[in-house]
Amino acid sequence: MENLKSIIENHKLWLLGQGGKRANLEEANLEEANLEGANLEGANLEGANLEEADLEGAYLRGADLRGANLEGVYLRGANLEEADLEGAYLRGADLEEADLEGACLWSAIGNKKEIKSLQLETYDICYTKDVLQIGCQRHNINDWWGFDDEIIEKMDYYALNWWKKWKPILKQIIEMSPAK
Repeated sequence: MENLKSIIENHKLWLLGQGGKRANLEEANLEEANLEGANLEGANLEGANLEEADLEGAYLRGADLRGANLEGVYLRGANLEEADLEGAYLRGADLEEADLEGACLWSAIGNKKEIKSLQLETYDICYTKDVLQIGCQRHNINDWWGFDDEIIEKMDYYALNWWKKWKPILKQIIEMSPAK
């Protein structure tokens, strides 16, 4: 693999439209890497091992982090807007003050603080202080509580029966254990 510093420099040029190339760190071993403040907007980090890495203040908007190991990663103040965290493992990750606006949380394993996760029969559930993702459906938590049967039924063939059964329990779980 190319030198990490070189990959990030080339990525910066790519973002500026000055040549370079998009950072492709798919399945890279970046355990304990110091990427504090790095601009990895739109980078491919699918399946990467970032365990215990320092990404404080990193710019990861739109980054592909599907299936990435983010255990114990330091993401304080990082921008994860629109990042794809599908199936990412976030146990012990520090996401304090991180921006998760629009991030895909489908099947992610949360850090038990800013991102919480559970599975109830058919669907994987992830939630933040503002957003609830059930399966592939991601909406504001308050919107979920207001959805009528017709809206839920359009989401998935099995959704309405599941929602009628689990909505009150899920609501209670989120009220009793809210995300920060």
